[in-house]
Amino acid sequence: MSSHAPLRKAGRATKAGVKLIQKTGGNLVLASGVTLSLLFGMVLALSLASVLILSSPDPVTGLAIALPITLIFNIAAFFLSPYLMDLSQNWLYNTRWVSLAEIESLSPETAKVIQKVCKQKKLSSPRLGIIDDQNPTAFTYGSFPNSARLVVSQGLFTYLDDEEIATVYAHELGHIVHWDFAVMTLASTLVQITYLIYTTTQRMGRSGGEKAKDAAATVAAVAYLFYIAGTYLLLYLSRTREYFADHFAAETTGNPNALSRALVKIAYGILEEGQRATEPSILLEGTRALGIYDAKAATSTGTAYRISSEPEKIGRVFLWDMFNPWGWWMELNSTHPLTGKRVRALSTYAEQLGLDIEFDMGRIVGEGNDLSKRRLYGNFVFDLLLYSAETLGLAVGFAIGISLYAVNPMMMVACPLIGLGTGILLKTLVMFPNYQQAEHFDVLTLMSDPYASPLRGQPAQLQGELIGRGDAGYAFGSDLKLQDRTGMIYLRYASRFGPLGNFLFGMKRVESLIGMDVSALGWFRRGVAPWMDLIQLESDSGTTVKSYHRFWSFVMGIGAIAIGIASLFISFAA
Repeated sequence: MSSHAPLRKAGRATKAGVKLIQKTGGNLVLASGVTLSLLFGMVLALSLASVLILSSPDPVTGLAIALPITLIFNIAAFFLSPYLMDLSQNWLYNTRWVSLAEIESLSPETAKVIQKVCKQKKLSSPRLGIIDDQNPTAFTYGSFPNSARLVVSQGLFTYLDDEEIATVYAHELGHIVHWDFAVMTLASTLVQITYLIYTTTQRMGRSGGEKAKDAAATVAAVAYLFYIAGTYLLLYLSRTREYFADHFAAETTGNPNALSRALVKIAYGILEEGQRATEPSILLEGTRALGIYDAKAATSTGTAYRISSEPEKIGRVFLWDMFNPWGWWMELNSTHPLTGKRVRALSTYAEQLGLDIEFDMGRIVGEGNDLSKRRLYGNFVFDLLLYSAETLGLAVGFAIGISLYAVNPMMMVACPLIGLGTGILLKTLVMFPNYQQAEHFDVLTLMSDPYASPLRGQPAQLQGELIGRGDAGYAFGSDLKLQDRTGMIYLRYASRFGPLGNFLFGMKRVESLIGMDVSALGWFRRGVAPWMDLIQLESDSGTTVKSYHRFWSFVMGIGAIAIGIASLFISFAA
């Protein structure tokens, strides 16, 4: 077990299986039905439109062949994926398949939960696996509930106690009972088909009459929009299923508080193991979408748990998850809900069971309601536009280029470049403010800031030890991990020589820096995971490392504008 002081336990229900009202996550059947129906509708509409507009038989034949092949491939993948996953599990992680008796020896309550759920739901016991890795995680996969695999890492038994482990297994059993892998496979197939139609109609637009080309281009544009929308629907469905698996675990065990603790301690375990390793975990990277917890989001929660066994203090890091609009925006691109929202939902189940709440989310919500709404939301829409300034600048420049095409065809090249460069420069001015008066902070204080943003960098100085690389599975990664007395944070490095300089720095310098006590100056940012864009590192021995994020942003912005203007001068001169 971890040496960390245990959290105060708020207790559990005397009787498991009590029905709980779920107020978070929506309706699982509705979410699945709406997502699949919309995706089916997209595919059907695009398929019909693609076929009806064509003047040439060849693209139709291609699409008619491609669609069945896609369907057959995905159907085959659905049935074969458990066996392919078994092979990859054994190859990558040396998964050890174990009996229920061995699980019982490690966690007696878990064995009871597995037997209870399988009996109630008339399921065969899932195939149980353990991966010899101390990073705590758990995931399930399969084609049908009766042939599912439920795999956990050894770290789960290291960092969690018996009742917490049981709630994690109950969560994964919830995915099996709800047929999550089957629904997600079907939904992802439909998203693939929308993309297939997009690429097919794009090719169709290159041949045939003018009318057919215009129509094909229209369908391709709509198909791409449907593909983007379908991808976000898929992510939404994935997040909804996590909420429902949490709800299933709370009902099955009568112990929502234990699952709240488990999520926090999993984050802590991921953080602890990350600090001991010089390279990121292949297991966590490879199973990020499958696992019970998004390892990228572990830093802030794990840091809070590391220095405090008081739930009230740990809960403060959840303020950003629940109240910062950037949290909502970043969550749109995530397969998992933010931790604070999951813990809040579990707290409502504890209330329904008449239990004390492990993490006093009522107090946290009260504190969140007292936050400055002006600071949280006042500039958010403007900041969101700035966050996408390069894309918007490119799009506006392209629109202007089209309108001025008759004046000079080179406008189609120059205007997008000028728009792109202008967008980069505007974003750079906001992202990288003056750092001359940067204050000294510790990691936890920065992570507990409910107003933190991925756009507006907070100039900050940190003192700590460089403990490893931050790049996922990359032996020559140039990013670093810094550890202070309160937690760990990733430092992103940018060489003055661009990507080649990053590679050479990662290959030649990083290894010699690991283990040094340093002072780090940079811009702190918070997304799903917090990080710092590095400006400078200084060690006690006199070693200095400079990083050039702002420099390269200015170079790219000014360079794009200069090329755009130069192309106009050349075209006018010609």
